[in-house]
Amino acid sequence: MEHRFVAELFVGSVPDHAMASYLIQDHRFLDSFLMLLGAAMATAESHEARLRFGRFIGMVSGEENTYFLRCFEALGVSEQERTETPDTRPTAGFKALMQEAARTRSYAAALAVLNVAEWLYLDWASRAPSPLPENFVYAEWITLHDNPDFRDFVAFLRSELDRVGPSEPDVARDFFQRAVDLELAFFDVTYEGEG
Repeated sequence: MEHRFVAELFVGSVPDHAMASYLIQDHRFLDSFLMLLGAAMATAESHEARLRFGRFIGMVSGEENTYFLRCFEALGVSEQERTETPDTRPTAGFKALMQEAARTRSYAAALAVLNVAEWLYLDWASRAPSPLPENFVYAEWITLHDNPDFRDFVAFLRSELDRVGPSEPDVARDFFQRAVDLELAFFDVTYEGEG
């Protein structure tokens, strides 16, 4: 999947209002995303898998959350703007989907949604040309989603879904497809309101 957002992110030219809008909405996923990761960790079938999810939850709760907060400061996004900007329809839909997948207590459902979200970001970030943009808002988005640990985690997610998905094919397919549709809508809405 190619998208205007990614092309502009690679060269550091996403308009500030669009980048701020994207980051506000993306940060809104954090709580539901942690719930989904926790459900995946709770339903994983091995100690090693639970350790992998635990390490990733720590990174999302620390390094990635801090990235968002630094970006908001750099882009002049106030706390009021972050809290009062309503969820877009795709954001509300994705939060609901993550929560639904978590509530199923199905490892396959959780993996299906996680694969869409994380594999897409890795796919995009891994295509970034060198050198990276000078502005950390763009450069760190790329390095957060293309580094050895993240590549290893996405490979783990893919292998786990390949392993358990066939035992619940309808569930895995349903959650995967709905996540794909919401992901595209999420990035499209970033540019809404432009002349």
